[in-house]
Amino acid sequence: MLKFPPPKKLVIASRESRLAMWQAEHVREKLALLYPQCSIEILGMTTRGDQILDRTLSKVGGKGLFVKELEVAIAERRADLAVHSLKDVPMTLPDGFALATVLEREDPRDAFVSNDYASLDELPDGAVVGTSSLRRQAQIAVRHPKLVIRPLRGNLDTRLGKLDKGEYAAIILAAAGLKRLGLPQRIRAFLDPEQSLPAPGQGAMGIEIHSDRADLQEWLAPLNHLPTAQAVTAERTVSRNFGGSCQIPLAAFATIDGDTMRMRAMIATPDGTRVARADLAGSADAPEILGGLIAEVLQQQQATAILASCHVGVDGDA
Repeated sequence: MLKFPPPKKLVIASRESRLAMWQAEHVREKLALLYPQCSIEILGMTTRGDQILDRTLSKVGGKGLFVKELEVAIAERRADLAVHSLKDVPMTLPDGFALATVLEREDPRDAFVSNDYASLDELPDGAVVGTSSLRRQAQIAVRHPKLVIRPLRGNLDTRLGKLDKGEYAAIILAAAGLKRLGLPQRIRAFLDPEQSLPAPGQGAMGIEIHSDRADLQEWLAPLNHLPTAQAVTAERTVSRNFGGSCQIPLAAFATIDGDTMRMRAMIATPDGTRVARADLAGSADAPEILGGLIAEVLQQQQATAILASCHVGVDGDA
């Protein structure tokens, strides 16, 4: 039984990209099933991260540029909650905000997208690959040093459009976004974690609220998917230990089998010449402990020295 009366009206803040609006609509549908008498609106907003397309995000503010305007709407009570791709959410939220709910994860893998080639292995030397992520760039460079990696900004449709115009031989995108928008046919190959370890939170959606909203915390609780929440907590803990910056090629991916969580993580230089890796198991009920242990293993492999050489880069894992 609810401690707080069921909501009569809720406003969801969302970026206006097609994928972001799909995610907001997905949450609205789930809340409508829980609270059929509730009026639920979506407040579409354009963030600075959506507006600045001529510079890499690491040079103008990083991941926070995708959520700041939505947080302002929550603080001003124009919205009750914001729906995010969790990988776009800073590892430390501003004072007064909380991550209330983590929904069940979609496919966390990276996807190889090309009109002419079936896989990374088929690309000829010198082929241009587009990616918005230093994490992906570093891992591709390790396995395919003769490919040319170029930055790729914009929402998912913009990135696909650049591929179709011939600006790239292939691009790397998050499989989750393509699947959510009904575009799985654009995926030529999946990059398994052994090939491309995902970003912290990749494929998961998070709901942010003002931290003083105990009523919202209760109303949103049924949407929380515990195994996903545990996994991404561990992943985000690794990133937080290294500053949570978009300027470093960091990957962290956790899976759960019963009560056991396995976590793999990687930090590398953008060209992939220096890499630190960790692979540990621990209790699924103590994700922050496992994340901290993983960070210690990476530190033992000179992760700090690797990070010192990562001054600039690209960002975003759409």
